[in-house]
Amino acid sequence: MSSPVEPIEVLLVEDDPGDELMTREAFEDNKIQNTLHVVRDGQEALDFLFRQGAHADAPRPDLILLDLNLPKYDGRQVLERIKSSEELAMIPVVVLTTSSAEEDILRSYKLHANAYVTKPVDLDQFIAAVRQIDDFFVSVVRLPRRR
Repeated sequence: MSSPVEPIEVLLVEDDPGDELMTREAFEDNKIQNTLHVVRDGQEALDFLFRQGAHADAPRPDLILLDLNLPKYDGRQVLERIKSSEELAMIPVVVLTTSSAEEDILRSYKLHANAYVTKPVDLDQFIAAVRQIDDFFVSVVRLPRRR
């Protein structure tokens, strides 16, 4: 018998309102009610993660869904900062982006992304992909306890 699954804190770093809406829909329709926090650019992501400014009381996310093409700091810069921080490096980061360029995939993994997912264009496929990420990190993977 499996143990009950606890909801997790998910940080979505996404500047496209349509992609944010589809991600929210995928989370709301899924059986586990995780808390989804959304920031819209690289600077806001870093403020949230390092608990600065308006995000001083932000919870520590258990999972980060990171777009690569962001204003202010791009996703690659954010990923590099996350993985170079002793405090944040253990948080799984899934790059969720429109790019299928081999150089973006390679660079993301070199920066220690935990997974790279190209966003499907089709709405149903997009929602299914987000649900699969959610299911995997909630039901299959053991995450470190929050600090």
